[in-house]
Amino acid sequence: MPSPLNLTRFRPRLMDALADYNRERFFKDLGAGATVGIVALPLAMAFAIASGLKPEAGIWTAIIAGFLISLLGGSAVQIGGPAGAFIVIVYGIVERYGLANLMISTACAGVLLFMAGLFGLGRLVRFVPVSIVVGFTNGIAVLILLSQLKDLLGLSVEKMPADAFSQLHAMALQIGTFNPYAFALGLACVAGLLLWPLLLREESKVGHAVLRVVGRVARLRAVQVVASLPGPIIALVTLTLVAYGLELPVETIGTRFGGIPEGAPAFALPDFSWETVKQLVTPTLTLALLGAIESLLCARVADQISGQPRHDPNQELMAQGIANVVTPFFGGMPATGTIARTVTNIRSGGSSPIAGMVHALTLLAVVLLAAPLARHVPLAVLAGILVFVALNMGEWREFTPGQLRHFSRHYRLLMLGTFFLTVVFDLTVAVQAGIVLACALFIRRMSRLFSVELVTLQPPVLTYRIYGALFFGAAAKLDEAVNAAERAPRGMTVVLDATHLIYLDASGIDALRQLHRAVLARDGLLRVESLQPQPREVIERSGFADELVAARAGVMSTSSMPNAPRTPMTPTAPPLDES
Repeated sequence: MPSPLNLTRFRPRLMDALADYNRERFFKDLGAGATVGIVALPLAMAFAIASGLKPEAGIWTAIIAGFLISLLGGSAVQIGGPAGAFIVIVYGIVERYGLANLMISTACAGVLLFMAGLFGLGRLVRFVPVSIVVGFTNGIAVLILLSQLKDLLGLSVEKMPADAFSQLHAMALQIGTFNPYAFALGLACVAGLLLWPLLLREESKVGHAVLRVVGRVARLRAVQVVASLPGPIIALVTLTLVAYGLELPVETIGTRFGGIPEGAPAFALPDFSWETVKQLVTPTLTLALLGAIESLLCARVADQISGQPRHDPNQELMAQGIANVVTPFFGGMPATGTIARTVTNIRSGGSSPIAGMVHALTLLAVVLLAAPLARHVPLAVLAGILVFVALNMGEWREFTPGQLRHFSRHYRLLMLGTFFLTVVFDLTVAVQAGIVLACALFIRRMSRLFSVELVTLQPPVLTYRIYGALFFGAAAKLDEAVNAAERAPRGMTVVLDATHLIYLDASGIDALRQLHRAVLARDGLLRVESLQPQPREVIERSGFADELVAARAGVMSTSSMPNAPRTPMTPTAPPLDES
């Protein structure tokens, strides 16, 4: 039999990928990894700064966590690293608990992720309703947009609060410090990122305009080569050169953080105590849950696009857990699977975890060789990149009136409720409330599907047919049959046709026992016919089958049925196993 733990099946996808690896695939992975590494550089810095951390925290997270996730993960093409979804959560943890406690919370979340994969809980993440995922994803996108307004407008706010309304209030108080140069850079960055992909399509209007302007095939090819470069890198380089060349009075990485260290980060352990861990339970659970959802959803998207064998969700969670345990001790932040970089990897030709490992090594080479140049990057440009990320992250079409009309009321309630709770309160409250509400709505819907139908009333036989699932949310619907049994003539036989009963739980057994007692009180007999496998197993395991057989034999004991009278019964019905 398989082991209950997944440790005996700890098998990274890299081992399978290397079985038929060849030179051609290596060069494709090399090119894809280098491309993703270049794309990841501005995103990693932007995510870290938006989270209230130094830019090197994002870079080293992309390097260390990205390498470990590709090395040990269960997906062939997924790229790991800092993600936009963590910005709001990390910023809130840093503001409330401090940087040292963020490290502890991240490491503890990594332990939870590893244990979830170890015990095979990776597939449970799929049980999170899509409506909740869409709601909190759009909510996170709105919060990222709000958090970037300060740098996008060039406002001089000394310290930004964690919640959205306080951020708006703080920025409104400093609106007089608006910097038009920073705003122009940020706006140019967003516009450029939105328009840049059009250069890749020759059939687009922009492509035709470029053809008319350039006028020569050689120059057109040069434009296409440049246009094929990642948009964030083009925006970062060109706008940084503009700001530096024109000496624009804007805030940069150097003026705020003093630049990026050129050497490797040192290993550091924070002060650790169980009292601290107890205080960090909520943020730890939030990081673990969000990391699991983001990484496995990203892996599912990667499977659909790449055509690679399906990912192993438990192996992926174990890899994410190891990465999040190791990274914070080198000054990193939480990491998970990243959709934008993963899609870039697939479209660039990446087909194995080697590409993800090359992406991390590319980032390492850039940091070691070009770290001094990063001090000139304007923060408004990084804010523009994050605004573009947030705009692409949100599934805004789902919120249009035309689209909402196609959804059920339950779906709309879950999606919009999770969205507003994410924006007004925080992601923890939104996800918790969303899951509780989803469970309540599911119970309500399942209870409505259960029904009890009176088929025949021909004394001395009263026949009911039951449909659906008889569980704690629907057990009360059997009260009508109980009341009818209590008013029935003495000696009546009550038959339950369970052909369409698909599920039964302990509360359902209790409801059947109440019906049985009511029937026995009127010297009657209860028969349960045509049981499906699951209800039959529950009835037999609970001892209720023995009670029915004993009642038919007229030997029901007071100990097994304390509320039932000891009434001799004539075994007019066949045994339960033959019903």
